[in-house]
Amino acid sequence: MTPEAEAAQRKIVNRLKRARGQLDAVISAAEGGAPCGEVVTQLAAVTHALNRAGFVVISTAMEECLGEPESGGPTKQELEKLFLSLA
Repeated sequence: MTPEAEAAQRKIVNRLKRARGQLDAVISAAEGGAPCGEVVTQLAAVTHALNRAGFVVISTAMEECLGEPESGGPTKQELEKLFLSLA
């Protein structure tokens, strides 16, 4: 794995861990009877963190495909489908 790929992987894992922490806060808020607005705001933060992690995954795959098109990675159509699944 290249240093760039390792850095991207760390970035993805950090974002996912942040989302996990935010999700724990949403669960605690819901269990504790927090106001609806607070729960929804925290849930939106989790959604945003997960989407950002997904975008990093896809952009990393795109960089690898463009750098090494014959590497057998996802096709342009597959990347587009993945990208749109986050929209």
